Amino acid sequence: MKQNPADSQTTVSTRTNPWKWIPTLYFAEALPYVTVMTVSTVMYKRLGLSNAEIAFYTSWLYLPWTIKPLWSPFIDLMKSKRWWILVMELLIAASIAGVAFTIPSTHFLWSTLLFFAFMAFCSATHDIAADGFYMLALNPHEQTLYVGIRSTFYRIATIAGGGVLIMLAGALETYTRRVAFSWSVTFYALSAFFALALAYHIFKLPRPACDRTRHTPPGRLLKDFGLTLLSFVQKPHAVTAILFMLLYRLPEALLIKMSNVFLMDPPSAGGLGLSTQEVGFVQGTVGVFGLTLGGIIGGVAAARHGLRRWLWPMVWSITIPDLVYVYLSYFHSTDFLLINVLIFIEQFGYGFGFTAYMLFLLYYSQGEQQTSHYALCTAFMALSMMLPGLIAGELQEAVGYSNFFLIVMACCLVTVGVTALLKIDPEFGKKNRHENATS
Repeated sequence: MKQNPADSQTTVSTRTNPWKWIPTLYFAEALPYVTVMTVSTVMYKRLGLSNAEIAFYTSWLYLPWTIKPLWSPFIDLMKSKRWWILVMELLIAASIAGVAFTIPSTHFLWSTLLFFAFMAFCSATHDIAADGFYMLALNPHEQTLYVGIRSTFYRIATIAGGGVLIMLAGALETYTRRVAFSWSVTFYALSAFFALALAYHIFKLPRPACDRTRHTPPGRLLKDFGLTLLSFVQKPHAVTAILFMLLYRLPEALLIKMSNVFLMDPPSAGGLGLSTQEVGFVQGTVGVFGLTLGGIIGGVAAARHGLRRWLWPMVWSITIPDLVYVYLSYFHSTDFLLINVLIFIEQFGYGFGFTAYMLFLLYYSQGEQQTSHYALCTAFMALSMMLPGLIAGELQEAVGYSNFFLIVMACCLVTVGVTALLKIDPEFGKKNRHENATS
C-alpha cells in the first residue's frame, strides 16, 4: 500500500535542507495569527461594527493562545508533529475560506467569528506542533543557527498579513466599490495561498525518526501538567512575576485594539480618516518595520550588557512613545508622512521595550521544566492582551479618543510599578545571546 505523505509513523529519517522548510513553516505560523488579531479588526470596521463590538469580539479570539498549554501535552499522544502541522494547515485554509464565504451573508458577524475562532484554535495548535517539530528536526547547533531565520520570516508574514493583505482589500474596495465583496475575495485569495503552503509542506517537511507518537497514558499527562503548574507558582517571587506578565503591557493591550480604528475613523468621530490601503501601509508595513528594528536593537543591547542594565530604558521605551497617539488625537494631523514617522517611533519603542518582557519570560522559565514553564508564561502573555482588550472599545466610546489615549498614558504608571517590584540576576541576558537577539 502506498504510504500517505502525511503519515507520521515512519521511522526513517529523511534529511531536508532547513532553508527549504523553516522560512515557509514560520511564515505559515504567523499568517493566521495576524489575520485573526489584526486583519479581523480592520475588516469589521469596514463592515460597520462599532469600536466596542470590534474590541470585545476580537479580544475573545486570544483565548486559544491563552489556554493552549492545557492541550499541548496531548499533541504527543496522537500522531507526530509533522502530521499535526499538515492537518492544522488544511483546517486553517478551510476556516479562511469559511470566513470568505460568510462575509457577504446577512448574519456575517456570528458566522465569521465562528470561523475566526476555529482558525485561532488551529493556529495555536499549529504553533505547538511547529515549535516542537523545529526542535526534533534540527540538532542543537542548527536550532541556534536558524532561530534568526524563523523570527525573520515570522515578521515578514506579519507584514504580508497586516500590511499587504489589508492593502489588497483596500485596493479592491476602491476598484469594485463593494466592501463585503472585496474582503470576501481577499480571504479567498488568502485561503488559496495557505492551501499552496500546505501542498508545499507535504513534500518538503522532513521526516525525523524521533518525530513519532509517544505512548503516554492521558492520566499521567494530566498529573504531570498539575505538577508543572504547581512548580510554576511555587517559584520565588511568583506573585510579582505573574503580575508583571499580566500588567507590563497594559497600555499596549488597550492601545492595540483601538489604533487601527482610530486611524480609520473620520475626523468627525475623532479619528484621522485614513483609507484601508493607508492603514495597511502605516501599521502593517512601516509599523512592523519599526517594531522589528526595535526588537533587534533591544536584543543586541541586552545580549551585551544583560537585562538588568537595560530594563528601565526598555520600560521608558515601551511607555513614553504612546504619547504619539495623544498628539494625533488632539491635533488630527493630515500629513501622511508625519503619521508614518510617528507610528514608526511608537512601534520602534514598543519593539525595544517588549524585549525586556520576552527576556523576563526566559528568566522566569529557567530550571528543570523550562519548556513547560515557558509555555505557561506565554499563556499569561496572551491573557494580558485579551482581558484589557475586552473593555477597550467601550472605554473609548465612553470617553472619546483624546481621553482614551490619556488613560492609556496613565496606565503606563502600572507598567512602571510592576517593573519596580522585579528582582533579576544582573548576569542574566549575557548568557543567552542567541535567544535575546531574536526576541
